[in-house]
Amino acid sequence: MKEKFSLKDYLFNKKSVTYLADLFFRSDNSFPRERFIEHVINDFPNLELKQRITRIRDELHIVLSEDYPTALTQIIKALPPELNTTKTDNDFGDFILAPLSSYIAEYGCKKEYLKVSLNGLRECTKRFSAEDAIRYFINAFPVETIQFLERGARSDNYHVRRLSSEGMRPKLPWCINITIDYRQSVPILDILYSDKTRYVTRSVANHMNDISKINPDFVIQKLSEWEKSKRQKPNEMSFILHHSLRTLVKKGNKKALELLGFSSQPKICIDNFSLSTPRVHIGSCLEFSFDLTSLQEQHLMVDYIVHHQLKSGGTNPKVFKIKKVSLEKDEVIHINKKQPFRIMTTKKLYPGEHVCEIQINGTIIYKFSFILV
Repeated sequence: MKEKFSLKDYLFNKKSVTYLADLFFRSDNSFPRERFIEHVINDFPNLELKQRITRIRDELHIVLSEDYPTALTQIIKALPPELNTTKTDNDFGDFILAPLSSYIAEYGCKKEYLKVSLNGLRECTKRFSAEDAIRYFINAFPVETIQFLERGARSDNYHVRRLSSEGMRPKLPWCINITIDYRQSVPILDILYSDKTRYVTRSVANHMNDISKINPDFVIQKLSEWEKSKRQKPNEMSFILHHSLRTLVKKGNKKALELLGFSSQPKICIDNFSLSTPRVHIGSCLEFSFDLTSLQEQHLMVDYIVHHQLKSGGTNPKVFKIKKVSLEKDEVIHINKKQPFRIMTTKKLYPGEHVCEIQINGTIIYKFSFILV
């Protein structure tokens, strides 16, 4: 039987811990290399991924200097070479370095250490993203930290520039929440959207997608301003638009779709609709098909929405993508779709009548129902 993949064991194991210990030992041969490795590894079997980061951080606190500025100097001295600055994307760094920025956040997020700690995070993020650690400083010292990140947005190092966006994302996964208003990051995003590096612009787009869940109209207006400025190359601006608006597009937000070139009043005709499965057994598929005729040259975003029954008697709509397509006048395409209704541990399915809607460019074009049994 094939062994199940374990991310925590892949990222944090004896080999990676030994690598980290070697970094410290090479910079200072008084570092208790063997003790550090043994103490950390012995506790790993009972720890999840983020707990392993904390365990390494706490062991470093034991073996490094009790004086925080001295310990920070030891950390900076042990850092490996900076990540390759000739790359332009997907250069996240080595996860085993995550405990170093965590150390700074845990022990150095104090007024008297603020300057050296922020500078330490700037050095760490050139080796592994410090996006989680910087958020502790944003919450504790928002004015000083945002000023630090604004300067970072103009750095020659694209990892530092990315931190200025990524660290301030309102809904950054796997990280602590930040308490500042999302609008405080806008001056930084206004700098970074025109960045030449995809690693940075992807962060900007993810940041805007986060904001779209809070204030959709703000995001649409800001993206429109950026597009009109012509400061970003057309292809990269297109990437930013599509990636920033993906949540709003999935919800059928008409303003977002129009910004992407999809008219909210598509000129189309649906014919030959067929529902192959008026009764769908749990564990099988809903299947339907139709012909779509374009009455003019246009871009179309074709989705469907399943309104799942809830235990309370209400419904929960979920949008599913079919395709994006550009059609000529009178062009016809045939669409056939199968939607599985699998038994899942994370979502309970309730039998009964369900409604499904075909949505094109955010507009409901056709509605039908089926019975889930």
